[in-house]
Amino acid sequence: MKFTETPLKGAFVVEHEPRIDERGYFARAYCQDELAAIGADYQFVQANMSSNIRAGTLRGLHYQDERAPEAKFLRCVHGAVYDVIADMRKGSETYLQWFGVELSAENRKAILVPPLFAHAYVSLTDGAEVFYQTSHIYAPEAERGVRYDDPELGIEWPCPVVDVSDKDKSWPDLSEQGMG
Repeated sequence: MKFTETPLKGAFVVEHEPRIDERGYFARAYCQDELAAIGADYQFVQANMSSNIRAGTLRGLHYQDERAPEAKFLRCVHGAVYDVIADMRKGSETYLQWFGVELSAENRKAILVPPLFAHAYVSLTDGAEVFYQTSHIYAPEAERGVRYDDPELGIEWPCPVVDVSDKDKSWPDLSEQGMG
């Protein structure tokens, strides 16, 4: 696997290094030892899938606070999404900065998201599916969120957002959370 660190310290875009022959290819999709070698020694304990019927569906921005901090390792297995992370670590030099990358079944890229990073994605295609692992079991009492259109973050989504849950629309502004 090839790891490229994003401008947000500790977050990486991960690419396959396929071995190709006449049958197709083989590539490692996940390796605990390779993650540990880059300082990301997370133990993933839960795996989830999400599917989106239509392009423009947005999920997030979600994270779990210090009571149940959660790293994520995500990839799009069908279609394409634009994946966004935002650094919510108070005191970090990149606090409240964001990074986005297209993940698709075609480019086979993944993203490694450290704990205390808010995460979201918008579907770029109908029927986009995402598979992801988390380093902590979901803890509802530790769930936090940031509105996808919070002016403090100023995320530039590559397509119109046409569908977002009521919960994700209702997160308070960062300024209302005392974070802006």
